[in-house]
Amino acid sequence: MALAMTRPQKHPSSGYYWFRKRVPDDLRSLIGKREEHFSLGTRDPGEAKRLHALKLAEVEERWANLRLGQRQLSPDDIARLASEIGEQLRRRLEADPYQPLRWDVEVGARLWIASDTHDVYTDITQALSPADWKQLEQQNICYALVDEHVIGRGITPRPEDRERLVRAASIQVQRIIQAHEAYLLGKQDISSGGWEPSKPRTPAAPLTFEAVILGWLVEKKPNEKTEYSWRRVMTELSEFVGHDDARRVSADDLVSWKADLLAKGRAAKTIRDSKLAPARAIFQWAVDNRKLNTNPAARINIDLKSRSTEKRRGYTDEEAKLVLRAARTSKEAHKRWVPWVCAYTGARIAEICQLRSEDIKQIDGIWCIAFAAEAGSLKNVNSERVVPIHSALREEGFLKFSASIKKGPLFVDLAPDRFGSRGGTGTKVLSRWIRSLGVTDKRISPNHSWRHRLKTLGRRNGLAVDILDAMTGHGRKTVADTYGEFPPEAMLRELSKIPPLDS
Repeated sequence: MALAMTRPQKHPSSGYYWFRKRVPDDLRSLIGKREEHFSLGTRDPGEAKRLHALKLAEVEERWANLRLGQRQLSPDDIARLASEIGEQLRRRLEADPYQPLRWDVEVGARLWIASDTHDVYTDITQALSPADWKQLEQQNICYALVDEHVIGRGITPRPEDRERLVRAASIQVQRIIQAHEAYLLGKQDISSGGWEPSKPRTPAAPLTFEAVILGWLVEKKPNEKTEYSWRRVMTELSEFVGHDDARRVSADDLVSWKADLLAKGRAAKTIRDSKLAPARAIFQWAVDNRKLNTNPAARINIDLKSRSTEKRRGYTDEEAKLVLRAARTSKEAHKRWVPWVCAYTGARIAEICQLRSEDIKQIDGIWCIAFAAEAGSLKNVNSERVVPIHSALREEGFLKFSASIKKGPLFVDLAPDRFGSRGGTGTKVLSRWIRSLGVTDKRISPNHSWRHRLKTLGRRNGLAVDILDAMTGHGRKTVADTYGEFPPEAMLRELSKIPPLDS
């Protein structure tokens, strides 16, 4: 019987919520069980939902690491894992400050016992002094902490990387223990026999999110909409972590933020593309410009599982007819013409909404629509292109309509959005209008599904693939595709293979 894996499960007797998730078939032999299940330790449904999201992220990260098998750890991996081990130890000591410790601060400050591998330590024990014995015991503690941590994360390091990680972890452990001893003993004069803690280093000055964003803006020069949306993402992250110091943001912070977004019901694709990707890019700029040592978001991702019920599709003939018939009767220019242009060009909605009368022109005697950067922002370099006007558009009267606009935007009835884009306004207005016509299938994106439809029609009617890609503004797939031009007569020849829809 399949288990519900999307929410915490309430135990019928105790009332405590539990985490339950079926182990994938390919990992059962490694994990040794069919299901991950454990108590979340709370009866509060809100807290259970939050904890469930955090644990789900941890479990899926461990499974992803197990699938990778034994792998090489980079210097950044070593540093990150050692820091995590130190942080876990610090939290344990905070929870029970007076627990007995099997660690000698003075002995721990000595050099690591020389040996090629940990396995040969048993061969030299007879020659060890009491201090060396203490040192060896502390090294064993580091090995235990490292093995516990990597097993919990599903990581299988190479032997040499395990050694490097143990040595890095020992430095972190020593630092935590020294700080803890200083806390317990207080500042005592060294002549009294007490331990005098070393003076703390002056912490690095905060690196504010705003400073990083400003540097990124100067170099990358994004458009106004991207700047606005990415600033919002960094503001959300700042509010979640409780500060705006980029140097204090850790990978654990990003994992927790991702889990929080999942718990709030955000779509995985939105989290990946609209939250994690901007944060990763901005932090990477700081790393590339020597302002941060590591990118805390570098390895934070989210698994997207495509479901057939969620996969975007194109309009069917009947759905396309429904929209185009409604458009034909509309008195508003954008509702009247934008769906028709979408249907026979496969262009993006924003590209069409920002068209100007001067973008409708004859090239080599063929009436075309020129999608140009002068009209407004385009998605990428391939988006600047020319597409011939299909016979169905000419017969519908699109040329007559465009000629009626002497100069400037074709769709003046669309007010520009806050970024000066008619496309942003048109996307929202037309999407709501098409949904109101009865196109309610969630697999249909009211505006973007026209592009899917044109690709389907292209395959159905045998259009040349490279020309179809050029018309829709998709990237060239091979180096050969980048050679030469796409003449209007060649594009019209292929576009004419798509028959007019009997609407």
